[in-house]
Amino acid sequence: MFFEGSEKKAEIIIDAQKASLLKDYDDEFWGALVAQCEAKVLSKISNETCKAFLLSESSLFVWNDHLLILTCGDTQLVNSVMFFLNHIDKDLVQQIIYQRKNEYCSHLQASHVLDDTKQLQTFNQGKLLRFGELDSHHSYLYHLDNDYRGELNDKTYEVLIYNIDPAVSALLTQKNIDNQQIRKILQLDKMIPDFILDDFVFEPFGYSLNAIFKEHYFTIHLTPQEHNSYVSFESNINLIDFIPIILGIFSPASFDVITYNELDFAEKLSHVIPPEYKTKELVETKLSCSYLVDFASFNREKIAFTQPFEINLEDNTNVF
Repeated sequence: MFFEGSEKKAEIIIDAQKASLLKDYDDEFWGALVAQCEAKVLSKISNETCKAFLLSESSLFVWNDHLLILTCGDTQLVNSVMFFLNHIDKDLVQQIIYQRKNEYCSHLQASHVLDDTKQLQTFNQGKLLRFGELDSHHSYLYHLDNDYRGELNDKTYEVLIYNIDPAVSALLTQKNIDNQQIRKILQLDKMIPDFILDDFVFEPFGYSLNAIFKEHYFTIHLTPQEHNSYVSFESNINLIDFIPIILGIFSPASFDVITYNELDFAEKLSHVIPPEYKTKELVETKLSCSYLVDFASFNREKIAFTQPFEINLEDNTNVF
């Protein structure tokens, strides 16, 4: 069964001196926002600083001064972004960061990143960048080109892994696997022992988790099907420290690391990447809004031949 695990992601930052996303917008509003991209809210956890909504396709996090939404599958995230922008005073919006990575089957998506960008440009002028080569893993990043200057301590970490070990795929696609079993496989007790957890096991396959602790968030989205497997980890705590755990669990064929405002990116990576993984891409830039963005992509070295995957010509809609 094919499912596009690759996420689209948007972060919108507002002036918290003039409005509060936590106080001024209720859960009904956030549900309506999610519905715009043809997803729905499954559950919610919250604390004094953050609301975390688990979605039918990924996650929505809301703080006083910003929101973060990730959606996968064939959702049209840009519609949710435009819905929000149409329901807030334009002068309150300080920055929009819209990110979209390469998909396994981009031809099945309802829009291309350029289509999304054209909509965002109707709100304000921005810049679109591509991190990584077009024929390899890459991620598009759009941001408003304005006078906003982000804080250097506003950090984000993404670890995106592809083609997990077939044995792990088989384990995660077994019938009747539950969230407690998946939590144990993911070794969450080692990574986020103090976090409030909210997770969901999808039918027939798939798993999503939101976790929060104070102002910190942590989210996992797992598409375990062997021939198009994809797992994403994202947080504002340092995920680079957890790369040995993640690689030890999944043994992926390749993975990407994307960070915002990690000043020691290269040095920290050098201590955690196993020797069998070779660097494919290294990209770094400072956005006009002052955020430092780093992108690195790694492939596991091939030492033996494998067999090709045979596509069923009678029904080739599931795996390409």
